[in-house]
Amino acid sequence: MGYTLPVFATAAAVAALRCLTEGTCPQEVTLALLRPNRCETFTIAQGAPLDSQQALAITYSEPSDPLDLTRHTPIWAWVRWQDPATSPQIHIDGGFGVGRDRTTGEAAIYRYARLLLTTNLLLYCPKERAIAVTIVLPQGRDLAERTSNAAFGIVEGLSLLGTTALAQPLTAPEQLEHYREDLRQKAGQSPTLVFCIGENGLQVAQQLQIPPSLCVKTANWLGPMLVAAAQHHVQQLLLLGYHGKLIKLAGGIFHTHHHIADARQEILTAFCALAGLHQNILHQIWQAPTIEAALKSLETLAPQALSQILRHIANRIEERAIAYIHTHCAAPLGRSLQVGCALFGRDRQIVTTGKVGDLILSRIYRQ
Repeated sequence: MGYTLPVFATAAAVAALRCLTEGTCPQEVTLALLRPNRCETFTIAQGAPLDSQQALAITYSEPSDPLDLTRHTPIWAWVRWQDPATSPQIHIDGGFGVGRDRTTGEAAIYRYARLLLTTNLLLYCPKERAIAVTIVLPQGRDLAERTSNAAFGIVEGLSLLGTTALAQPLTAPEQLEHYREDLRQKAGQSPTLVFCIGENGLQVAQQLQIPPSLCVKTANWLGPMLVAAAQHHVQQLLLLGYHGKLIKLAGGIFHTHHHIADARQEILTAFCALAGLHQNILHQIWQAPTIEAALKSLETLAPQALSQILRHIANRIEERAIAYIHTHCAAPLGRSLQVGCALFGRDRQIVTTGKVGDLILSRIYRQ
């Protein structure tokens, strides 16, 4: 089990603060992780006081997943003394490579990360002093180009995201077993479940006021999870995810990690062709650098056709999901299972649902 970016950012920040208070940088620091409630020790790669007022320390990210794009990325923490008469005791901000909310301009350092930083820094910050902490991710901007951050309004870098210190190995078989166990328990309580694709799916489910008891978080293991739903006699299953992710299912790709397969632009281009869009538009969609860029182009080039295309994609996802279950389950498993689809966009608002998705959502709200 590895750790999330907030943990390594906190380790660097604590080491930099200790540079200021002790004069030298520690080789390792011990943190209170909070979630889970235990302490762990982390190695500091480098660190030094810059002068009597400021210090810098560096750690390297070690997530559990060998395919995690942040693996071995450096994390810098720049800490400097502030005037306690005019500044809060702990001020936290993001520097180069830390993403910012496109709307508010605030650094994408979320609740758990701020709590972890503040709690551990207070253990070493003298009560009469105040500090400013800036987290820097030197590779953050480049790495962010390989994520969907911009699609959800985070620009210029990566987020310090997560609700726990432990990084879940999303490509590891053990994680699939964790998801299956959650599915088993919840299927025993309700015949209707919602597969929430990633943290964004969970957030949208909360916005839609879908009961948590119906929500099963999934990562990229959608094929095995669909089969597991049939095996546990789920009757109605809603797939709730970002349209730029779930579109893979419309092309028959049921392990959605980008290292396994990624034909999203090809799939989107095919649906645009079926909608009768002009060849020039098809060429732009095909050549777009990312699926997010392709969808944004469609908003401009063919806004009237976009809703029809997305609806067609949602219906096709439902059809391919049912076909996958029937192919991989022994009869009669899955014959009575209905699979619906609800897709949301960059603003985390539902943009379309499939035919079955409409029915399942209405049933959920009637419960």
